[in-house]
Amino acid sequence: MRTDQIWQNRAVAESFLTGVRGAIPFATEQINIALRVLDQLHMPITQVADLGCGDGAIAQAVLTRYPTAHITAIDFSEPMLEQAKQRLQPFGDRVTLMQADLYTPDWQTGLGSFDAIVSGYCIHHLPDDRKQSLYREIFHHLRSGGSFLNLEHVASADPWVEALFNDTLVDAIYQWHQTQGDRRSREEIGQTFVYREDKKANILAPVEVQCEWLRTIGFQQVDCFFKFFELAVFGGVR
Repeated sequence: MRTDQIWQNRAVAESFLTGVRGAIPFATEQINIALRVLDQLHMPITQVADLGCGDGAIAQAVLTRYPTAHITAIDFSEPMLEQAKQRLQPFGDRVTLMQADLYTPDWQTGLGSFDAIVSGYCIHHLPDDRKQSLYREIFHHLRSGGSFLNLEHVASADPWVEALFNDTLVDAIYQWHQTQGDRRSREEIGQTFVYREDKKANILAPVEVQCEWLRTIGFQQVDCFFKFFELAVFGGVR
């Protein structure tokens, strides 16, 4: 039974965007690392797909870094696409917004090849067999020399590390909310934004395992380029 459809709920999407997104540790650094990897590709970055684009933060960074790039921003959540549309409006016809569900291969319908495919905090909602199928589909849609980069929530090695990450995340979100004038206690913030209902939709896999999946598919230069507890940037080149 699917659990990820909770993200089509407007209240859940807005709670994440207003309560969590801005407080994710090293969020800017993760995007910058992904861009640095793309900078090393021996090809122009002109066609990019953003899978599970959310509010368009990664897409915005890509479009800003590569002034001739066009991005296809894909999400199955209408509330998220509305936010992405607003954020990416200044880029005009360099953006195509597309509502599609990564849970099935149908998301590929009508799509061509890309120089880069990126994803942020999305694929961990898919079962592991579907993750692997999606990675194969991504490989198929990359041009030779193109790169896939996943900014992702991954599994901890054991419950002790998971608890350490959750405690760190509560601190980060609590401190961020204080800067926004929120006077709720750390415990209230933790229950609302870290130990929240939509976490049931998480199906986390270790980054080492996912990198091995990519190698098996045929990706080259596969690596984890950044890791902070359960936050990782990983990928490879076709």
